[in-house]
Amino acid sequence: MKRLGIFILLLFVCSSVFVHASDIEIRYYQLPLLLGKNNNPIARITLEAKKEDVGKEIGKLSISLEGSTNFNDLTTISLYTSKMDSSIKPNLNKLDQIVSIEPTSSKIIIPLNYKIQMEGKQYFWISLGLRQDVDLLNKIVFQVNSISTNKNRIAGNYKEKKVFRPAFSVRNHMQDGVHTSRIPGLATSKKGTLLAIYDARYESSRDLQGHMDIAVQRSFDKGQTWEPIQIALDMKTWGSLPEKFNGVSDACILVDQNSGDIYIAGLWMYGVKNKEGEWVEGLTDTSKTWNHQWLTKGSQPGFDVKQTAQFLITKSTDDGKTWSEPVNITKQGKKEEWWLWAPAPGQGITMADGTLVLPTQGRDKNGNPFSNITYSKDAGKTWHSSSEAVLIEKGTTECAVVELEPGVLMLNMRANRNRGTAIPNNGRAVATTTDFGKTWKTHPTSLNALIEPTCMASLHKHQFKNSGTTKEILFFCNPHSIANRDHITLQTSFDYGKTWPNEKHILLDEWSGRGYSCITSVDDKSIGILYEGSQSDMVFQRIPIGEVIKD
Repeated sequence: MKRLGIFILLLFVCSSVFVHASDIEIRYYQLPLLLGKNNNPIARITLEAKKEDVGKEIGKLSISLEGSTNFNDLTTISLYTSKMDSSIKPNLNKLDQIVSIEPTSSKIIIPLNYKIQMEGKQYFWISLGLRQDVDLLNKIVFQVNSISTNKNRIAGNYKEKKVFRPAFSVRNHMQDGVHTSRIPGLATSKKGTLLAIYDARYESSRDLQGHMDIAVQRSFDKGQTWEPIQIALDMKTWGSLPEKFNGVSDACILVDQNSGDIYIAGLWMYGVKNKEGEWVEGLTDTSKTWNHQWLTKGSQPGFDVKQTAQFLITKSTDDGKTWSEPVNITKQGKKEEWWLWAPAPGQGITMADGTLVLPTQGRDKNGNPFSNITYSKDAGKTWHSSSEAVLIEKGTTECAVVELEPGVLMLNMRANRNRGTAIPNNGRAVATTTDFGKTWKTHPTSLNALIEPTCMASLHKHQFKNSGTTKEILFFCNPHSIANRDHITLQTSFDYGKTWPNEKHILLDEWSGRGYSCITSVDDKSIGILYEGSQSDMVFQRIPIGEVIKD
């Protein structure tokens, strides 16, 4: 009789739990939490309801923020339902909000009182609202402890917790009358000012040719706030052509660590050449003709503005407050037979001997793409370009440069052979030079260490003090994927690029975006990354180096 009573009790308990362990799944997504944004998505909950569950009630959601720097960084925790829409990147503004609360402690019980409306899989999203003044070095640690009916805890995968990083949205879509902001560059001036540069593409997201200028924004507080947009390179209506036929793009920023002068290099296209390489006459505001310097014969041999895209440089001597009229250095560095010579977007460097170095790229006498460097030994008065760094199938383009040791430069390059293929040895092309690019040596990691979906990437050498000794580490950032521009990941090398330990990877944004990035040293103890993310056109995040140098 006693056993019968226990059996009846077990039946009662089991019948009150209307889902099984496999019916609730929580999937966290590593995404940046934008300051001042009310609905940063962080997790999707999948519920598979049986027919008999319809009409039953989910009573509450238990959440832990323990381990967070400050739970008061959050303004709201919200839950939405997307019903049967399984989209991975939802527009939360179009979903039905079930509840939104302001956290008052690190352990929270959120009343839901939500009735199951249908049989089968249905989806819910958790989002976080963040205050505008949250310190970028803070963290939010989030965990769903349980989802319950009014009587019982629903079984599910509750053990995982996720650490989220705050981020500043430097650029949003359609901000300041700019349709799309693209192609980030980032540098730190001698005064400690952060300078973010990018294409201000006014009319569309499309590459050159089009109405676009090179814009700058500065931060004086390590990326917490940013000045409004200013324009550094703008060819306006040069040569009596509309601005849509005087675009400037693909900028690179360089700080002279000796003088403090700041340079921005950009590529200017005047008018349009058709696919046969012929100059198009009679262009007006309503003309639809378009071509690109990397397509067909959009840029050709020669030096004239009607023959080839032009290499411009502007300089600031007041910490980026004002910028000089652009200087055209096309004839200084371009070989006449080259179809193109252009800046590689991102950041240039000052070598130990004071030489200024820009990563550059182009198209050779046959129109094939290549990567190289451009350098100045007289504080930016004159510039010289090197030979092509590597010769591989389909060529290389966008690149980044660091000085490994005095006089030794490493160039890390986008390899076109990787595009759209899952080849076994997918990887960035890497080469070194000891003579300013007269000769190059293929690095052992070339085409096998740093995977890519054929996209721009950033490389930076950071110096810091450890027990009174200056140490150096390399940071690399790109979409850590073979096929898609997703999983923006920061990697670290402690041996000047020979190895990049997997355990030191820091995933910043796992959803897809345009994928370009740039890294700078914010101070001795942290770096900053400006990248094209999934949550806005340009995202800035600050990472303490202690996360990767700790044992």
